[in-house]
Parts: sequence; structure tokens; C-alpha cells
Amino acid sequence: MVKFLFGLSVFLCVNLYAQTISVGASTDTSDYLIGDYIHYQIKVIAKKDLHLIQPFLPDTLTQLELISTGKPETNQEGNSKTVIYPFTLAGYDSITAVIPSVQVMYKEEKDTLLHKIETDPIAVNIHTVPVSTAEEIKDVKSPLSIPFDWKWLLFWVLIAVIVIVIGRYFYKRYKAKKSGMPIEKKIIRIPAHVKALTALENLANEQLWQKGKIKEYHSKITEIIRTYFEERFELPAMELTTFESMKKLEQIKEAENILGITSDFLSNADLVKFAKFQPLESVNEEMMKQANKIVNKTIPHEPVVVEQEEGVNV
Repeated sequence: MVKFLFGLSVFLCVNLYAQTISVGASTDTSDYLIGDYIHYQIKVIAKKDLHLIQPFLPDTLTQLELISTGKPETNQEGNSKTVIYPFTLAGYDSITAVIPSVQVMYKEEKDTLLHKIETDPIAVNIHTVPVSTAEEIKDVKSPLSIPFDWKWLLFWVLIAVIVIVIGRYFYKRYKAKKSGMPIEKKIIRIPAHVKALTALENLANEQLWQKGKIKEYHSKITEIIRTYFEERFELPAMELTTFESMKKLEQIKEAENILGITSDFLSNADLVKFAKFQPLESVNEEMMKQANKIVNKTIPHEPVVVEQEEGVNV
């Protein structure tokens, strides 16, 4: 009996949300030439007080390239609203490409849980310009003659003179430096973990989330850790998604002890940046603790590198 009542409540809840929101996806046509812009849009019809989250195209969009994401257009009428999210895509292969389903996240005004609804996938045909073999091949047109312009000649002569003068100046300066007495310079390269810990301390002193700048706080703390991964593990973390970054870290032996905490850290940051999630104060504090743990647990056991560079007196 309990299972029956639970199933009935889930059924009623699903039907309730189905009545408050509907989504659809479309393109301006289904037939494109290679390189043409594909104008793709997601249309959402929902209750006026329903909170919508900006959808973004998934990583499975491999056959097409995302050119730009447009600004949403909202129209309200009575107790309902219509929101259109425009995207511009392009394809560079002669194929039938599929734009996969896109999730639209939403929630009620006083609801803390996020719900989702998906669009249907859309197929578009991309091809080259058809060539007609029935028509005769036309003769090549004779080349056009371009009259000689003395002004252009004088212009390029002037450019050449300027380049020669600048070249002579830098050559004389180089010779003067080369004739000077050599001196020895020491360059101390600051380790990646020192930079990261210093940046985290400075961010904590800014007190951004305490001032209501939640998104800016999470963006900066995530950027610090991703920059640290680039310098510490030579990982292009600034260009990778959270999923791609975790896959790369799993292949690095020195990062084995931070996989779990890094996954939680990046996932929480994504919720704030992309899903407009409003975290509790304890979550903001925990993000700083996690960031410091990630750096401290991966400090290499090696001395600071000091390099010598030979310079000259001018």
C-alpha cells in the first residue's frame, strides 16, 4: 500500500510540472551548405513565476561547432511567459548532423529542488554546392589589366625606407649592448603552490561572498585552482570542462590523493556559475578549505629553482 501511494504521488508531481512548462527546439531550416550559420533556438513556455536556468549545449555536440550564444528573449502574457534561447552553430563536413537533446533546468519560486525537462534532438543536412555535369565547360576569361599606379610605388618605397631606418637603429643598439661588460642575474621562479596559496589568502581577505558577490567569489577561487593545475601538472585546466579535468587528473599519479575533494570542489563551483545556485555560507567557507587542501596535498618535494641569466650593461 505504501509503494502504491508513493508511486501515485510521483505520478501526480510529474503531471503537475508537465502542465507548468513545455520546451521545444527548432532550426531555421533543415538543409545547409558547408560553413552556413545554423540558427538554433530553444523555446520555453512556462508559468510566470517559474524560475528558468539558462540552458547550454552539451559536450556531445561533436558534429557541429558552437559559434555564439545569444541573449534570451522573454515575452509575458497573463500568467505565462515565453522565453527563447538562441544559439548559432556551423558544420564543416558534408554529413547529416544531429543536435542532441538539451536539458532545461527550472524550479518553483519557493522550491529548493531543481527539475529538468529535455528538448527533442534535431537532424540537419549539411552538403556542398551541387555541380551540374550537363552544362558545357566555359572558357577561362582573359586576365584583366591593371593600370600602373605611381602613388602605390611611392608608398611602398617610403615603407621600405622606414623599415631600414628602424632596423639600423636596433642593430646599433644591439652592437652597443654586446660591447658592454657582462653581468650575472639571478632569477627566482616562484613555485606554483606558493602562488596559489598566496592568491587564496588574498581572495579570502577580499571577503567577496560576505559582500554578496557569490558568483565572483566562486569564479575567482576556481580560476586559482585551475591555474595551479596548469603550472603544477602541465594540465590545460582553463580550457577543459570539469568532467575533462577530472579525467586528466585520474591519469596523474601525484593527484591521486585529491581526486575526491577536487570533484566536489569543481562541481559546487559549476552549480553556482552555471545553474545560478545560491549556496549556504558554510558551502562558501568549505570551498576555501577545499582549495587550500588541494594545494597543500600536492606540494612537490623539491627545492626552489634558481636560474642564472647573463646580461649586459648598456
